[in-house]
Amino acid sequence: MLPDISKKSVSIESVANKVVKDRKLLDDLIDFTKSDKPDIKYKSLKVLKFLSEQQPSILYKKWDYFVKLLDNENTFLRAIGVIIIANLTRIDTENKFENIFDKYYSLLEDESMINAANIAGYSGIVAKAKPHLQDKITNKLINIDKTHHGSECKNIIKGKAILSFNEYFDEFENKDEIIKFVKKELKNTRYATRKKAEKLLKKWKK
Repeated sequence: MLPDISKKSVSIESVANKVVKDRKLLDDLIDFTKSDKPDIKYKSLKVLKFLSEQQPSILYKKWDYFVKLLDNENTFLRAIGVIIIANLTRIDTENKFENIFDKYYSLLEDESMINAANIAGYSGIVAKAKPHLQDKITNKLINIDKTHHGSECKNIIKGKAILSFNEYFDEFENKDEIIKFVKKELKNTRYATRKKAEKLLKKWKK
Protein backbone atom coordinates (compact mmCIF):
# COMPACT_ATOMS: atom_id res chain seq x y z
CA MET A 1 0.00 0.00 0.00
CA LEU A 2 1.24 3.44 -0.88
CA PRO A 3 1.73 5.97 1.93
CA ASP A 4 -0.19 9.23 2.16
CA ILE A 5 1.85 11.09 -0.41
CA SER A 6 0.20 14.39 0.48
CA LYS A 7 2.38 14.48 3.59
CA LYS A 8 5.54 16.55 3.24
CA SER A 9 7.44 13.93 5.22
CA VAL A 10 6.84 11.39 2.45
CA SER A 11 9.51 11.90 -0.22
CA ILE A 12 9.18 11.30 -3.93
CA GLU A 13 12.07 8.83 -3.76
CA SER A 14 10.47 6.80 -0.98
CA VAL A 15 7.21 6.41 -2.91
CA ALA A 16 9.13 5.47 -6.06
CA ASN A 17 11.08 2.84 -4.14
CA LYS A 18 7.85 1.24 -2.94
CA VAL A 19 6.60 1.01 -6.52
CA VAL A 20 9.89 -0.53 -7.63
CA LYS A 21 9.58 -3.18 -4.93
CA ASP A 22 5.90 -3.85 -5.61
CA ARG A 23 4.94 -3.20 -9.25
CA LYS A 24 1.25 -3.64 -8.43
CA LEU A 25 1.37 -0.27 -6.68
CA LEU A 26 1.85 1.46 -10.04
CA ASP A 27 -1.89 1.30 -10.69
CA ASP A 28 -2.51 3.03 -7.37
CA LEU A 29 0.01 5.71 -8.25
CA ILE A 30 -1.67 6.27 -11.61
CA ASP A 31 -5.02 6.62 -9.81
CA PHE A 32 -3.48 9.27 -7.56
CA THR A 33 -2.74 11.41 -10.63
CA LYS A 34 -6.50 11.66 -11.16
CA SER A 35 -7.13 13.00 -7.66
CA ASP A 36 -9.03 16.25 -7.17
CA LYS A 37 -6.51 17.17 -4.50
CA PRO A 38 -3.62 19.10 -6.10
CA ASP A 39 -1.03 18.00 -3.53
CA ILE A 40 -1.76 14.34 -4.29
CA LYS A 41 -2.12 14.79 -8.06
CA TYR A 42 1.10 16.73 -8.61
CA LYS A 43 3.26 14.79 -6.21
CA SER A 44 2.22 11.49 -7.79
CA LEU A 45 3.07 12.90 -11.21
CA LYS A 46 6.51 13.87 -9.90
CA VAL A 47 6.98 10.31 -8.66
CA LEU A 48 6.16 9.02 -12.15
CA LYS A 49 8.65 11.48 -13.64
CA PHE A 50 11.30 10.26 -11.19
CA LEU A 51 10.56 6.63 -12.10
CA SER A 52 10.83 7.42 -15.81
CA GLU A 53 14.33 8.72 -15.18
CA GLN A 54 15.49 5.94 -12.87
CA GLN A 55 13.41 2.88 -13.78
CA PRO A 56 11.68 3.56 -17.12
CA SER A 57 10.94 -0.12 -17.78
CA ILE A 58 8.46 -0.08 -14.89
CA LEU A 59 6.31 2.51 -16.66
CA TYR A 60 6.49 1.15 -20.19
CA LYS A 61 3.26 -0.86 -19.90
CA LYS A 62 1.45 2.41 -19.15
CA TRP A 63 2.65 4.03 -22.38
CA ASP A 64 -0.87 4.80 -23.61
CA TYR A 65 -1.70 6.63 -20.39
CA PHE A 66 1.27 8.95 -20.83
CA VAL A 67 0.37 9.58 -24.48
CA LYS A 68 -3.10 10.68 -23.33
CA LEU A 69 -1.46 13.24 -21.05
CA LEU A 70 -0.26 15.07 -24.17
CA ASP A 71 -3.89 16.03 -24.83
CA ASN A 72 -4.70 17.01 -21.26
CA GLU A 73 -6.06 20.53 -20.77
CA ASN A 74 -3.73 20.93 -17.79
CA THR A 75 -0.39 22.41 -18.86
CA PHE A 76 1.56 20.62 -16.13
CA LEU A 77 0.10 17.24 -17.06
CA ARG A 78 1.05 17.78 -20.70
CA ALA A 79 4.55 18.72 -19.56
CA ILE A 80 4.88 15.55 -17.50
CA GLY A 81 3.68 13.52 -20.48
CA VAL A 82 6.34 15.09 -22.70
CA ILE A 83 9.13 14.34 -20.23
CA ILE A 84 8.08 10.81 -19.35
CA ILE A 85 7.61 9.77 -22.99
CA ALA A 86 11.08 11.11 -23.82
CA ASN A 87 12.55 9.02 -21.01
CA LEU A 88 10.61 5.94 -22.10
CA THR A 89 12.07 6.09 -25.62
CA ARG A 90 15.27 4.72 -24.07
CA ILE A 91 13.54 1.36 -23.57
CA ASP A 92 10.95 1.56 -26.36
CA THR A 93 11.55 -1.94 -27.73
CA GLU A 94 8.19 -1.98 -29.53
CA ASN A 95 8.86 1.30 -31.37
CA LYS A 96 5.73 2.91 -30.00
CA PHE A 97 7.21 6.39 -30.23
CA GLU A 98 7.36 6.22 -34.01
CA ASN A 99 3.57 6.01 -34.06
CA ILE A 100 3.16 9.22 -32.07
CA PHE A 101 6.05 11.22 -33.51
CA ASP A 102 3.82 13.81 -35.18
CA LYS A 103 1.58 14.10 -32.14
CA TYR A 104 4.57 14.56 -29.85
CA TYR A 105 6.24 17.22 -31.96
CA SER A 106 2.97 19.04 -32.55
CA LEU A 107 3.52 20.33 -29.02
CA LEU A 108 6.18 22.64 -30.39
CA GLU A 109 3.04 24.62 -31.24
CA ASP A 110 1.55 24.17 -27.78
CA GLU A 111 -0.15 27.24 -26.32
CA SER A 112 2.32 26.95 -23.46
CA MET A 113 5.89 27.94 -24.22
CA ILE A 114 6.97 25.65 -21.39
CA ASN A 115 5.75 22.57 -23.21
CA ALA A 116 7.32 23.66 -26.48
CA ALA A 117 10.60 24.23 -24.62
CA ASN A 118 10.32 20.79 -23.03
CA ILE A 119 9.86 19.17 -26.43
CA ALA A 120 12.99 20.93 -27.65
CA GLY A 121 14.93 20.27 -24.47
CA TYR A 122 14.14 16.57 -24.23
CA SER A 123 14.70 15.90 -27.92
CA GLY A 124 18.31 15.02 -27.22
CA ILE A 125 17.18 12.00 -25.21
CA VAL A 126 14.82 10.93 -27.97
CA ALA A 127 17.43 11.43 -30.68
CA LYS A 128 19.97 9.34 -28.79
CA ALA A 129 17.43 6.58 -28.24
CA LYS A 130 16.10 6.73 -31.81
CA PRO A 131 19.04 7.45 -34.15
CA HIS A 132 16.92 6.74 -37.22
CA LEU A 133 14.70 9.69 -36.26
CA GLN A 134 17.50 12.21 -35.90
CA ASP A 135 16.88 13.80 -39.29
CA LYS A 136 13.18 14.27 -38.54
CA ILE A 137 13.87 15.60 -35.06
CA THR A 138 16.50 18.02 -36.30
CA ASN A 139 14.16 19.29 -38.99
CA LYS A 140 11.53 20.07 -36.36
CA LEU A 141 14.01 21.92 -34.15
CA ILE A 142 15.67 24.03 -36.82
CA ASN A 143 12.25 25.32 -37.85
CA ILE A 144 11.27 26.78 -34.50
CA ASP A 145 10.95 30.22 -36.12
CA LYS A 146 7.92 28.90 -37.99
CA THR A 147 5.99 28.29 -34.76
CA HIS A 148 3.41 30.74 -33.42
CA HIS A 149 5.40 31.73 -30.33
CA GLY A 150 6.61 35.26 -29.75
CA SER A 151 10.22 36.16 -30.45
CA GLU A 152 11.46 35.89 -26.85
CA CYS A 153 9.70 32.56 -26.36
CA LYS A 154 11.30 31.28 -29.56
CA ASN A 155 14.68 32.36 -28.25
CA ILE A 156 14.17 30.28 -25.11
CA ILE A 157 13.00 27.26 -27.11
CA LYS A 158 16.01 27.58 -29.43
CA GLY A 159 18.31 27.51 -26.43
CA LYS A 160 16.76 24.22 -25.36
CA ALA A 161 17.12 22.87 -28.89
CA ILE A 162 20.82 23.72 -28.93
CA LEU A 163 21.31 21.76 -25.72
CA SER A 164 19.62 18.79 -27.39
CA PHE A 165 21.79 19.12 -30.49
CA ASN A 166 24.80 18.82 -28.21
CA GLU A 167 23.62 15.40 -27.06
CA TYR A 168 23.65 13.76 -30.47
CA PHE A 169 25.79 16.03 -32.63
CA ASP A 170 28.76 13.67 -32.69
CA GLU A 171 26.72 10.84 -34.22
CA PHE A 172 24.55 12.95 -36.53
CA GLU A 173 25.42 12.70 -40.21
CA ASN A 174 24.03 16.01 -41.45
CA LYS A 175 26.01 18.19 -39.07
CA ASP A 176 25.90 21.17 -41.44
CA GLU A 177 22.18 21.59 -40.76
CA ILE A 178 22.80 22.02 -37.07
CA ILE A 179 25.87 24.21 -37.54
CA LYS A 180 23.97 26.57 -39.83
CA PHE A 181 21.19 26.91 -37.27
CA VAL A 182 23.53 27.36 -34.30
CA LYS A 183 25.74 29.94 -36.02
CA LYS A 184 22.68 32.05 -36.69
CA GLU A 185 21.94 32.02 -32.97
CA LEU A 186 25.28 33.63 -32.19
CA LYS A 187 23.35 36.85 -32.81
CA ASN A 188 20.36 35.83 -30.72
CA THR A 189 19.06 38.68 -28.57
CA ARG A 190 18.86 36.36 -25.55
CA TYR A 191 22.23 36.12 -23.81
CA ALA A 192 21.68 32.58 -22.50
CA THR A 193 20.86 31.28 -25.97
CA ARG A 194 23.89 33.00 -27.51
CA LYS A 195 26.13 31.37 -24.90
CA LYS A 196 24.65 27.94 -25.61
CA ALA A 197 25.39 28.47 -29.29
CA GLU A 198 28.96 29.55 -28.55
CA LYS A 199 29.56 26.53 -26.31
CA LEU A 200 28.31 24.06 -28.90
CA LEU A 201 30.50 25.53 -31.64
CA LYS A 202 33.49 25.67 -29.33
CA LYS A 203 32.96 22.09 -28.14
CA TRP A 204 32.85 20.72 -31.67
CA LYS A 205 35.35 23.29 -33.01
CA LYS A 206 33.05 24.62 -35.70
